[in-house]
Amino acid sequence: MQITGSCPYFSEDEEPSSTEDGYWYWGQLFTLDKELVGWYPMRVMARPIRVEYPNAVYHVTARGNEKKAIYRDDSDRERFLAVLGEAVERFGVIVHAYCLMPNHYHLLLQTPRANLSIAAGWLQTTYSIRFNRRHRRSGHLFQGRYKAHLVEADSYAEELIKYIHLNPVRPRDKNKPIPAGRKRELVDYQWSSHRAYAGYTGSTCPLWLSLDWLSYYGSTKETAQREYHRQIDRMFGQVIASPWEDLQQSLVLGGKPLLEKVQEILSGAKGQEEMRWRQRADAEHVSGAIASMLKKQTDRKISMWMRVRLGGERMTEVAAEYGYKDGSGVHQVIKRLEQEAEKDRTLSVYLQSLIEEVKMSSVKS
Repeated sequence: MQITGSCPYFSEDEEPSSTEDGYWYWGQLFTLDKELVGWYPMRVMARPIRVEYPNAVYHVTARGNEKKAIYRDDSDRERFLAVLGEAVERFGVIVHAYCLMPNHYHLLLQTPRANLSIAAGWLQTTYSIRFNRRHRRSGHLFQGRYKAHLVEADSYAEELIKYIHLNPVRPRDKNKPIPAGRKRELVDYQWSSHRAYAGYTGSTCPLWLSLDWLSYYGSTKETAQREYHRQIDRMFGQVIASPWEDLQQSLVLGGKPLLEKVQEILSGAKGQEEMRWRQRADAEHVSGAIASMLKKQTDRKISMWMRVRLGGERMTEVAAEYGYKDGSGVHQVIKRLEQEAEKDRTLSVYLQSLIEEVKMSSVKS
């Protein structure tokens, strides 16, 4: 029996091709009775979960569309900060820390009015309109909506502030230490709240930036700034552990009480909030499992196959990292690998074992 019809998760440009055990349809293995014995990641396209309550604290971030720059020069960065200041005044949000990177930003926000969605949405939309107008362009500037994680400030503010501020000097490989020689670079970096926290003379601190969280480093402003500076200085030459390793259910950076509060809010919410939250939790857990598997994978072709077929990454995004101009090169590599798996039983079994490994990691979560 030949499998016909479309697969909603993948392109319909290719016909399924047979193997001894079933059919490969864009890398997914079906048995002859159409039972899926492979596994594919669910790409959750629904609106991200937004849990809002008075004085909630969030880490908010967004990346440029196709990972492209969201600032072309310092005038754009100044414009973004100006729009952020307008959002503070308009929506009453509190900005505890920020860092602007070439193709993304980080914010630590507190929302006394429980209005993250409207405030952060206004920020991105307004900046995008002004950016497009200035550069005479059209289209999306950001890669979808922003991401937001709830943060328990008392437990994580101290480490999260430092982690965000170190973004400009952290190596791309997060398993490598921050080079000691980049200290001066961080001191000179103007597009974060680091200089304000460190108390550097001559640093311009936006009027809307709250430095209340300096209290996590000391009882007075002067002692807190000295301690913050000491802790930052000590992190150079070290591999910095990511606070996101403690993220719970893909939404909460905090302890059990905060997690239970979120669960209670979601359980009383209308619609599919809780279902979508659990779906996103599964998808992000799988993403982490694949990342761990890729560290051990030495075959370039299989690595590309894993990222696209199991991880659901776009071929255009994978292409740049492997030296291809566009996604067609990655497409050809994956197509040839799957054709090879039709003839090579050992390779076919190995690819299936990778599918099962990801599947089991999802079950364990």
